[in-house]
Amino acid sequence: MVGRSIKTKPEKVRKSREANSVSPKTAGSQKLTMLDDSDEQSDESIEESPLSLMAIDQELQTLPTEEEEFEPYETSATDEYLSTDEKGLTRADPLSRYMQEIRKYPLLSREEEHLLAIRFAKTRSPDIARKLVTANLRLVVKIAHEYRQSYKNLLDLIQEGNLGLLQAVEKYDPHRGVKLSSYAAWWIRAYMLKFILNNWRLVKIGTTQAQRKLFFNLSKEKEKLESEGFVPSTQLLASRLSVTEREVSEMQLRLGAGELSLDAPIRKDEESGQLQGDLLESPNSERPDVQLEGTEFRTLLKEKMSQFERTLKGREQTLFQQRLIAENPLTLQEVGDHYHISRERARQIEARLLARLKVFLKRELGDEVQIAMGIDS
Repeated sequence: MVGRSIKTKPEKVRKSREANSVSPKTAGSQKLTMLDDSDEQSDESIEESPLSLMAIDQELQTLPTEEEEFEPYETSATDEYLSTDEKGLTRADPLSRYMQEIRKYPLLSREEEHLLAIRFAKTRSPDIARKLVTANLRLVVKIAHEYRQSYKNLLDLIQEGNLGLLQAVEKYDPHRGVKLSSYAAWWIRAYMLKFILNNWRLVKIGTTQAQRKLFFNLSKEKEKLESEGFVPSTQLLASRLSVTEREVSEMQLRLGAGELSLDAPIRKDEESGQLQGDLLESPNSERPDVQLEGTEFRTLLKEKMSQFERTLKGREQTLFQQRLIAENPLTLQEVGDHYHISRERARQIEARLLARLKVFLKRELGDEVQIAMGIDS
């Protein structure tokens, strides 16, 4: 009786503990689900909040802290490199971490910001600039959420917006009566829009002012014309946007089609090795056999010209080398001055030399050489 009671009691305790416990793997997945929900709620609240920096700061207060993100297990320094299958760790969202970091920097009142801006305009102190920049980092996050439909990676947009914020602090004039945040918003948006335009496609499409205007306004103008009952033709769009019809047509083609690699196979299921670039027309319209024929003819012609040159002497050889085949030929007057003859006499010698050259080439290469070289018969 005593033996059975001792054996049964631990078994009951073990079953009770198993029923009430949660494995580290299950706990990690549950915690991951809770963290994802909190991230989505924080993103929506930031996107719908007003432009006020104080309101943004209040929304950032709702983000989970470091204690809430990790499981309350005792871990070593190397445990953070383990996957969720090996232990109950939740993934760390870089955007949430960044928001937690910028929340550490205090906001500035209108008076504090104005005084710091005046001091920075006089001293150009990096420490003062750092305070102005860090106090407006929340503004960059708010503006980045406005473009999340155009570019999904908010951290890239925030990074570009921070560059615009630095430029705004550098150019800001505190004596104009405009808040730094209002002035910086223009620079932040400009840097973000430029980044979106440059990274929209692998091949840049906004290289001119007209293309940038079409990139941002073409779809809006189409919708506006359709709402007014007009057919958005190329001519009408060009007149509304003050660009040419050709620019509208080119932008429509670029926005309507994606990139295609010239090294991509024509068909995925084909093993012939034929690529998309093989279908492009050669920049040289001549056939390969015609190109080879031209190369051979030029080589043969060069040999015959060297052979003809060896038959010349004196003034004829000078005219041939320095006038007929030279890249920078001498003038007839320069040839005449060199040999102390008149310009007309130099022209006569050149004409007699050309006549001899035509007879020589016709005898060596046939009548076709005159057509190939453009020599009149």
